[in-house]
Amino acid sequence: MILITGATGHLGAAVLHTLLQKTAATEVAALVRDEAKAAPLQTRGVSIRVGSYGDPASLDRALLGIDTVLLISGGGEADGLQQHQNVIDAAKRAGVRRLAYTSRALHNPTTLANELMVRHFQTEDYLRASGLPHVIFRNILYMDTLPLFTGPHVVETGISLPAGAGRVAYALRREMGEAMANVLLAAPGDNRTYHFTGGTAYSFADVAAALTAAAGRPVTYSPVPVADFAAGMQARGVPAPAIERTIGFLTDIKNGQEAHVSPDLEAALGRPPATLAQAIRELYAL
Repeated sequence: MILITGATGHLGAAVLHTLLQKTAATEVAALVRDEAKAAPLQTRGVSIRVGSYGDPASLDRALLGIDTVLLISGGGEADGLQQHQNVIDAAKRAGVRRLAYTSRALHNPTTLANELMVRHFQTEDYLRASGLPHVIFRNILYMDTLPLFTGPHVVETGISLPAGAGRVAYALRREMGEAMANVLLAAPGDNRTYHFTGGTAYSFADVAAALTAAAGRPVTYSPVPVADFAAGMQARGVPAPAIERTIGFLTDIKNGQEAHVSPDLEAALGRPPATLAQAIRELYAL
């Protein structure tokens, strides 16, 4: 049986969508904090396990009878690394045969501006040291996040970000979820790392060009100084931690952390992943 953590989140839902197309629901379990939110999954026959990363006792109960766990990384909590370690420890106690983890496809973990991302690589190290057979999915930045960076009215306002000419090999979250499900259902291939990226790395100038083509009107990209960008966010009332995190993401993009292109996603999907031009209309409702 395969257990998906974070099952009611966007990525968990994408993984489950493919699993339920390709295997019996009785072979799938979902770890959730709120059982009510998982009612549609339960109706389809998925085994619902209630628990949280911060509650080891609940994890022990949830992992009973589980062969494979997909640990979907948590959010930005201060104890996020400890939460990941709790799941790994519980999997080891339960005799789980394989644990998969959703990490990040970043060029150099030692030079990251966004320090929150470091915990992914610390989790990887802990997982390897645990001795559990494992799979690591190093995922690129979701293409779905583009509207969060550019703003929803980008066609009118253009793009102004402190990302320089940095490039990202974006991929759609649902395609990453589909690929992860395919790997989990295939032969074990334990202790392997997959780099799930798109087939091309794009700059924000490329994003502006794709928006121009889709909208039929010019959309420009203007690199701006970090200080000006931060001041603009502050003026809009964005909390300081959110400003710092956003700038961290954009600085890493500028420094080439997200530019690596790998064939792994295409291989796991059995087709080329969506291009920027294909996704823009959907993402911006154009």
